[in-house]
Amino acid sequence: MRKDHPFRKDRMKKGIYVLPNLFTTANLFCGFYSAIASMKGMYEIAAVAILIAVVLDGLDGRIARITHTTSKFGAEYDSLCDLVAFGVAPALLAYNWSLLAYGKWGWLAAFLFSVCGALRLARFNVQVGII
Repeated sequence: MRKDHPFRKDRMKKGIYVLPNLFTTANLFCGFYSAIASMKGMYEIAAVAILIAVVLDGLDGRIARITHTTSKFGAEYDSLCDLVAFGVAPALLAYNWSLLAYGKWGWLAAFLFSVCGALRLARFNVQVGII
């Protein structure tokens, strides 16, 4: 009679924790790719990359809840990736597409968009346990 090894269950659980983080990493990749594409003048591709990031962002949290693998690390990692995908990447897209002509005022407007995104995510993370 063969006994299962006690560490198999732990290894499997650790593997499941990786799944939502893979979707979060793909979200980060889309944001990064959008920034690169907008710097190369490929604005449509940059916008599509942000839209794909929206879908991946919705899936990572859903998968974490379904598999019961939510964690503080995952929440913080998701917020950092969201800042890139939905704060920095759209700001760079807007700057390269239309705000470049306004010089310092243009990059200031793009920067303020990123700052507002960062502040919103930080406020959300702090208020998660409140209410």
